[in-house]
Amino acid sequence: MEYPAPVARLIEELRRLPGIGPKSAQRITYHLLKGTVEDALRLGDLISRLKEGIRTCSLCNAITDQEVCVTCADPVRSDKVICVVEEPHNLVAVEKTRDFRGRYHVLHGALSPLQGIGPDELKLQGLLDRVRGGGVEEVILATSPTVEGEATAVYLARILKPLGVKVTRIAMGIPVGSDLEWADEVTIPKALEGRREY
Repeated sequence: MEYPAPVARLIEELRRLPGIGPKSAQRITYHLLKGTVEDALRLGDLISRLKEGIRTCSLCNAITDQEVCVTCADPVRSDKVICVVEEPHNLVAVEKTRDFRGRYHVLHGALSPLQGIGPDELKLQGLLDRVRGGGVEEVILATSPTVEGEATAVYLARILKPLGVKVTRIAMGIPVGSDLEWADEVTIPKALEGRREY
């Protein structure tokens, strides 16, 4: 079926989003067509302003609209434990459990030589600076249980252990090959409880 050009362009653009296939893109497009012009304009305005005022936290690299994110600004959290995650949405997944009360560090990726992502492409320096600054007793490697996540965890353990910090890895309560983002509020606490030292 031939779609009118604006409909076809929107379907194609929506298909580029993660988790959106051709059918979902079509359903979203037709949902927007059924809505009011005001609804479409409001959504478009929110999307166009998304990057305005958004930055990464100067301490942990989480997504925030402040210099320091809410988690890093929380005085109740422990500075002794840092949980390292690949992406900002992984931090949100761990936070949903309400079990972890330490600090975070977001790498913004995982090692993937085939995609040209090496250590220099990850946000590692801030983590190393925090550990070298003292006071950090444990770094929990909560990278996804994928080949890339495992490679990243092994690399981080190798560079962190000589700094005198305990390095642990979340347990494999999360299915291998899945993404941390999709783990539920029961699986993540179990994985944190069963972490092991590298």
